[in-house]
Amino acid sequence: MDNHFDVIVIGAGISGIGAGYHLQTKCPEKSFAILEGRDTIGGTWDLFKYPGIRSDSDMYTLGFSFFPWKEKEAIADGPSILKYLDETSKKFNIDKKIKFNHYVKDASWCSEKSIWTLKVEDKNEMDTVTISCNFIFMCSGYYSYEKGYTPDFDGINEFNGKIMHPQKWDTSIDYSDKEVIVIGSGATAVTLVPEMAKDAKHVTMLQRSPTYVVSAPQQDPLANFLQKYLTSNLSYFIVRWKNILRQQWYFRLCKKNPKRVKDFIINQVRKSLGHDYDVDKHFTPNYNPWDQRMCLVPNGDLFKSIRKKQTSVVTDKIDKFTPTGIKLESGKTLSADLIITATGLNLEICSNIKLKVDGKDINLPDTVTYKGMMFSGVPNLVSTFGYTNASWTLGADLTSEYVCRLLNYMKKSSIKKCCPEANSKIENNDDWLNLTSGYIKRSKDIFPKQGKRSPWTNNQNFLKDIFQIRYGKINDGDIKFS
Repeated sequence: MDNHFDVIVIGAGISGIGAGYHLQTKCPEKSFAILEGRDTIGGTWDLFKYPGIRSDSDMYTLGFSFFPWKEKEAIADGPSILKYLDETSKKFNIDKKIKFNHYVKDASWCSEKSIWTLKVEDKNEMDTVTISCNFIFMCSGYYSYEKGYTPDFDGINEFNGKIMHPQKWDTSIDYSDKEVIVIGSGATAVTLVPEMAKDAKHVTMLQRSPTYVVSAPQQDPLANFLQKYLTSNLSYFIVRWKNILRQQWYFRLCKKNPKRVKDFIINQVRKSLGHDYDVDKHFTPNYNPWDQRMCLVPNGDLFKSIRKKQTSVVTDKIDKFTPTGIKLESGKTLSADLIITATGLNLEICSNIKLKVDGKDINLPDTVTYKGMMFSGVPNLVSTFGYTNASWTLGADLTSEYVCRLLNYMKKSSIKKCCPEANSKIENNDDWLNLTSGYIKRSKDIFPKQGKRSPWTNNQNFLKDIFQIRYGKINDGDIKFS
């Protein structure tokens, strides 16, 4: 195995496959390898096996810019997305660049040689190998694959039934005719609940507080119409930009006139559930739209399940687990044969790889983010972080474009090192992701800071980022080259 590459991509999910395409297309002379710690591609879409697993973004924006999504479903299930990623990797020969079961543990930068040295656990050979590169491109996502987040519930060990987190789903579990409690109200919970309710005796969605839940059609009528008369590339381009502009318009409307949007969303829920249902208690959050991520339910499946009495929503706090279920702070008890803790993820940054620069440990929370993808004082490293208010892939694609522009600029100028340098005049803003979600608040201390001026801000704005990342000046004075 070659031990030195121009670029090492870490992760073979959506971001890593996209990175591979951009590198071989725009930087064809650069050697690169994709290191994947698991034994297959797909990342999130291979890891999660729970019932109903699907995208919560439309596939015309979650799909790659360079390879059209051709299926009829705009909101796709996990197996369909995994198939799409597999087709992409094989069509563009990216699969040949992937080294599976290669888990990166440490990465050390040497300024004298302008080289990163990686210690990699090779699970195939049960050995630790050393791989070097000139540039690291992190594409490993933002959460730990080891385990999901489960609060320390009182009495959790007393429950006689099975307790399962969706991240570690047991595909052999039989929940037919069982009483099921799903704890949570996020994207995973609203996906699981109506799907499990098809076979379970009854499913209760137990939430501490409500989330905005928005219904959308599983198929895009315009996309299916255009596919009949236009080439797949052209129809994909039109629908992709239609959805991008709609996402951006809607997000801005939420920020500009939150009450108007909130009233509209809640009224739509009332239409779906009827005026006798307590929408105020169960579906009216105490925060504004897009202060946290919204939940998408295709074709209103959650609401249909509630109307059919297959599903109940309970808004209350957990007092403790009991042998037969859960006791709530209100005094009410819920019986269950199976409890699903859809209580979130454990976030991490750069896969918790131990980074060193010239022998000094790098603590990423002490750094300032540059263009939302690099870190002050850390040379020749870019980390992909997609959008929280739009499809992840939009951000990943732009990041890959920037990496290629950066590498080509460095080659043309005979430069070996690039490093963002935040001066003392930059005023830090601790809120890196601009969301109030619990899983982000829990992990606030692991993220870098952001400044209050470009390019030290994490924009989370696709249209703004196009101009800054795709067309902005590479040598802008804030990133130092040598």
